[in-house]
Amino acid sequence: MERNNFLEVDYLFIQAKTSSNFDSGELNTFLFGVNDFFSMSPRLVRNDDIQHFVEISNYIIDRAPKFKRNPLIKLYYVTTGNWVGDANLRGVIDSGVNALEQTNLFDKVSVNVWGARELASAYRKTKDAISSTINFSNRITIPKINGVSQAYIGLLPYREFLKILSDEEGNLLNVFEDNVRDFQGENNDVNGGIASTLNNNDSEIFSVLNNGVTIVASSISPTGDQFTLTDYQIVNGCQTSNVLFNNREGEYIGNVYVPIKLIATTDDEVKTRITLATNNQTPIKKEQLAALTKFQRSLEQYYNSYEGDSRLYYERRSKQYNSDTHVAKSKIITVQYQIKSFAAMFLNEPHNVTSFYGSIVKRLNEGKVQIFNNDHAFSPYYTSAFAYYKLEALFRKGSIDSSYKKVRFHILLLFRIIFGNGVLPPLNSTRKMDSYCAHLLSILNSESKTLKAFQKCIDVIDCSDFDKSDKQTIKLVSKTKVLIDYAKSL
Repeated sequence: MERNNFLEVDYLFIQAKTSSNFDSGELNTFLFGVNDFFSMSPRLVRNDDIQHFVEISNYIIDRAPKFKRNPLIKLYYVTTGNWVGDANLRGVIDSGVNALEQTNLFDKVSVNVWGARELASAYRKTKDAISSTINFSNRITIPKINGVSQAYIGLLPYREFLKILSDEEGNLLNVFEDNVRDFQGENNDVNGGIASTLNNNDSEIFSVLNNGVTIVASSISPTGDQFTLTDYQIVNGCQTSNVLFNNREGEYIGNVYVPIKLIATTDDEVKTRITLATNNQTPIKKEQLAALTKFQRSLEQYYNSYEGDSRLYYERRSKQYNSDTHVAKSKIITVQYQIKSFAAMFLNEPHNVTSFYGSIVKRLNEGKVQIFNNDHAFSPYYTSAFAYYKLEALFRKGSIDSSYKKVRFHILLLFRIIFGNGVLPPLNSTRKMDSYCAHLLSILNSESKTLKAFQKCIDVIDCSDFDKSDKQTIKLVSKTKVLIDYAKSL
């Protein structure tokens, strides 16, 4: 205050619980405690730590004429549960916010309720945050846009662009997590064409031939022409960026200017809209765009929580494991087979998954039961993929006749129906669904039990009115119902 002659004040209150649910009583106690903190006649006993903070707060508030604005106050209530916006909890929050607003102390009051997914997302940001400083002189400032704090369009010299792509040791940074596809290699025509341009003596033409790169950062700090980007990702231009990086030693690369669009926003919805829009001119499937959702990212992390023989690799972004020689190809689950195995096993749709999987997503998401919903438990997605992986392994070994490959998704459905423990829980009931899937996984983690279980599923197919050699039969919903009814009667 003495140095700047003003104060900018934010209050931050955090209540963290290890419980797996959101308790309205505990949330109410938290909000009441925060309100009591600012009360001139407190009703709660204050320990030494709280009393110390109150004295600091009162000292600051006594100097309110020095405020540039009234303080912001941010409250975080965190558990390991699944936040679904319960109406009763919303009511408790609204009441607490209203009480804080009536003090007239604050410019803005915000209450953030975080469950396991929000916590995991925030944790990943602490690990993934990247910062780079570039000289960006050839730029135009884009006028103010809602949800965007800053935006620029311009040309960046190659050596400055390289600072965005690589660290001080020259290693490629992980700045493509928000891109819908991983690098597809330089063997395709487009990427090969870019490489050819970069290595030609007229490489400066690159800037007018290429659509450019879109970079979204959480914050941009400009000082003259020096721009510091914090927590940024390349959301469009992954292919271009990788080719540029791979050709960094080229003779003519110093002549290249890279067209870039630089955007600062902390709004996840705005980030997603930017990614969708900037990728609109390229042939990207809707299933690849699904990789942008929070659910998909969290599902990838859920896969990563398994170890040993249970470890699978969820390929959220196309070809993301291509360069990792330690990953067995048979253990990679693409979005395509995640959709097919989940739809067959948990949505009773094995007759539909033989069609183009893009139409599966569209059909499912237009119906009552959707796929990749943010409130879905992760366990059925992993379980269906693991069952698919185990079944494919038995086909490869010859333990199961390969003629049954035509009905492999029907086998997955029968496996759940015959060996599932009780009634299938709702997909958004994480605790119940995790327990249900744990029983199925206990079978799948045993080679002998898995073979025996799948063989029983095959026996059901053989004993029912179901012709596995008839493609038309396989695609009939009526035949799937026959299988389900027969399996349930056992």
